[in-house]
Amino acid sequence: MKKIIHVDMDCFYAAVEMRDFPELRGKPIAVGGRSDRRGVISTCSYEARKFGVRSAMASGYALKLCPDLILVPGRMQVYKDVSSQIRAVFAKYTSLIEPLSLDEAYLDVTDSPHCHGSATLMAKAIRDDIYAATGLTASAGIAPVKFLAKIASDLNKPNGQYLIRPDQIDEFVKTLPLIKIPGVGKVTAKKLADIGLHTCSDVQAYPDNKLVERFGKFGSVLIERAKGIDNRGISPNRERKSVGVETTLAKDIHTLEQCKAVMPQLIQELGARVGRSAKKRTIHKQVVKLKFDDFKQTTIEHRSDEVSVNLFYQLLAQALERQQGRGIRLLGVAVGLASSTSNDDEVQTAAPQMNLGF
Repeated sequence: MKKIIHVDMDCFYAAVEMRDFPELRGKPIAVGGRSDRRGVISTCSYEARKFGVRSAMASGYALKLCPDLILVPGRMQVYKDVSSQIRAVFAKYTSLIEPLSLDEAYLDVTDSPHCHGSATLMAKAIRDDIYAATGLTASAGIAPVKFLAKIASDLNKPNGQYLIRPDQIDEFVKTLPLIKIPGVGKVTAKKLADIGLHTCSDVQAYPDNKLVERFGKFGSVLIERAKGIDNRGISPNRERKSVGVETTLAKDIHTLEQCKAVMPQLIQELGARVGRSAKKRTIHKQVVKLKFDDFKQTTIEHRSDEVSVNLFYQLLAQALERQQGRGIRLLGVAVGLASSTSNDDEVQTAAPQMNLGF
């Protein structure tokens, strides 16, 4: 049985700001863009969360919920430097580390000799070491499988940890809301609720074939998760699955021509990012994303083995068919990346083709 720890820093960006600027401590703060430029919240302090402020929320709306909210511009290089310190702590305990972002990671400590082999004691030691190195607190979840470790890390936040032992899995998942399972968002949760599925025990009682018929591959994954099964191992060299770029517009736009005026700069930046981060990877799809003035968003994608500007514009036109008179506040483009582990040697070595003539 594996021993997996999921470590998640507590309101990471905001915590770094409060550490470096003590006058912010104990106040509702948020790291994000200015409200007069339609910025978005990256993260916020627990004091701000009491007012309903959340990450990915528009800064202007956050200020309506919390008029005393202090907006702090992000300092990404500082956060990256602190993240490097945190990962150095992880490396003291195991080499099997799967970073998910700057502030969270999975660790497989199954064979680690530290703390007499106790994953619970290692999680506590890791959190203590992070605090000693950075002055920041972290929370942790310990479980035999990845998705349960991730869920557990959120149960004793902030600055706590939660253990799910192998003999506790069946009882734990029985009443677990499906929305808590990583990968089940609000839209999927509603679709599941529409057929009477709210908890893992509901899924366990539902016919497997009907779930797969309705949800495809995800249905099969959900059946496993509902039973506490997750056979995924730790992936130390986790590959990026996509590269994208998006912009939040200063003012809502409404027409195809207005969107087309924004696209060239986005596509050019996308090409630069692909060149920097995916030099030896081919693509397998292109994506256009729109977010409307009611904050609902839509994406349109199409399979493609080279980046075609014309295809982006075709996808844009298709996405606008879902506009329904709403203003557009955000526009984005992305490409999905093929795995570098493909058996096709050409896929492994060919650089992404970027036909960027306008």
